[in-house]
Amino acid sequence: MRYLTIALTKGRLASQTLKLFEKLGMNAEEAEDKHTRKLIFEDDKLGIRYFLAKGPDVPTYVAYGAADIGIVGRDTILEEGRQIYEVMDLGFGRCKMCICGPKSARKALVSGDLIRVATKYPHIAKDYFLNRKHQTVEIIKLNGSIELAPIVGLSEVICDIVETGATLRENGLTVLEEVCDLSARVVVNQVSMKMENERITGLIRSMKEVL
Repeated sequence: MRYLTIALTKGRLASQTLKLFEKLGMNAEEAEDKHTRKLIFEDDKLGIRYFLAKGPDVPTYVAYGAADIGIVGRDTILEEGRQIYEVMDLGFGRCKMCICGPKSARKALVSGDLIRVATKYPHIAKDYFLNRKHQTVEIIKLNGSIELAPIVGLSEVICDIVETGATLRENGLTVLEEVCDLSARVVVNQVSMKMENERITGLIRSMKEVL
């Protein structure tokens, strides 16, 4: 029996997923060791192996078949746009993708003015403004603290993930529009879903029962 390979998103999503794995009877102890240098972890009994990867890489591993299954945030799925099946909402890591800025920027959003939008998620921002709002905008890709952009005048608004809103409030910004809900999702390679359908659907069913 070949291994089912699972790609996990590093960080908080991985730790929550590993707790779920333990409830499923999987051996997740090695992966939880912060000092380990191992890259791939195997559970011979269940025929499953898994590895940790950066969020944006998880859909790539799954799309190309290097992983049968991936656990990743919906923001990453939408941004990467890979040909993969999204099969389950795990319910943790909940937050929202929002358009944020000073209250004064609300008028430009309503009137449809040409504005600049700073974001780590240019594809999500482009889809929202062009396809849903039908508003022409200039999108500026940033990698650091997005909240800084409207404060220093780089952009009128930002498109970013909001969990509690504390950072926005501390910097005089607010949520102006909500783009979509986000959470951890299970994604599956399209070929794997056909070839290993019974095992994959069985694992998904077990996850649903535990959750």
